[in-house]
Amino acid sequence: MQIIDPRTGMPIRAASSTPHTETGAAPASSASPFIVDIDMHNFQQVVLEGSMQGAVMLVSWMPGHPDCAPLMQSLEKIANEYQGAFTLARLNIEEQQQIAMQLRVQQVPDVKLIVQGQMYGQFQGSQPEHKLREWLGQFLEAPESAEGDLKGLAEAALAAGDTATAQALYQQWIEAAPEDPAPRIGLASVLVATHALEDAEQVLASLSEEDQATPDARAVKARLTFARQAPTPEEIAALGDADDLTSRTQRALRAIADGQYDDGLESLLSVMKADRTHDDGAARKLLIQVFEALGNDHPLTLQYRRRMFALLY
Repeated sequence: MQIIDPRTGMPIRAASSTPHTETGAAPASSASPFIVDIDMHNFQQVVLEGSMQGAVMLVSWMPGHPDCAPLMQSLEKIANEYQGAFTLARLNIEEQQQIAMQLRVQQVPDVKLIVQGQMYGQFQGSQPEHKLREWLGQFLEAPESAEGDLKGLAEAALAAGDTATAQALYQQWIEAAPEDPAPRIGLASVLVATHALEDAEQVLASLSEEDQATPDARAVKARLTFARQAPTPEEIAALGDADDLTSRTQRALRAIADGQYDDGLESLLSVMKADRTHDDGAARKLLIQVFEALGNDHPLTLQYRRRMFALLY
């Protein structure tokens, strides 16, 4: 496919005697191998021939246009995340008017996805990042590595007690995968850990009913429920070395609120084993509350309900 000059009917080609200069810097320069500025010298190679080897996203933009800079920033971020699954080709229509005329660009920003020399998708105007990802997801599968890295880093940070880093990573993961409930559940877990209970409740409420019913979401909801009942870390510290049944029950409640389910449930079972009627059967009642919060099919419910019944009967 050739780009034809509408005035002459002849193919547009760069004059061989003219040295190649960068005539159209994009809103933000990039050293990325996945992002290329387009002019008459490289249009055919990058867009036409390049699309025979892989997808090319051709974005036409104009300096000073209020919608172009934020869109370009989002597209550059996505292009780098996709690591070569497509090439982002940036066309400055003020500097490359002949190409813009041939492409019939009527408004900017203008985005075209080209594969095998054919246009597979197109839109004009600005779009928020999550909409860009949804649009691109119709044609190309999102890379798993970026989300996987964020997930692993966020979970590691939370496990290490670095809640600030964990929260920032979960927020970044939400931006990268706005339709995925997993990062929102993770964020809610961090918020519970930092005692931002109202914020955690709002994040969980933003999930669909189906997502709220998943084991992971129910586990965080259980932590939220028990965080409202549990003694504070300072109150637990004040117990010192006390090992009476009431102190053990309080520590168990705090452990469950902190997501340490195994420790908390084991402690409640130990209280039941010592005296299942203590404090009007408080340990048994708390166990049942945890089972209801986690759901009947949760592995911890199945394990500890069986053990509780063994003590009772």
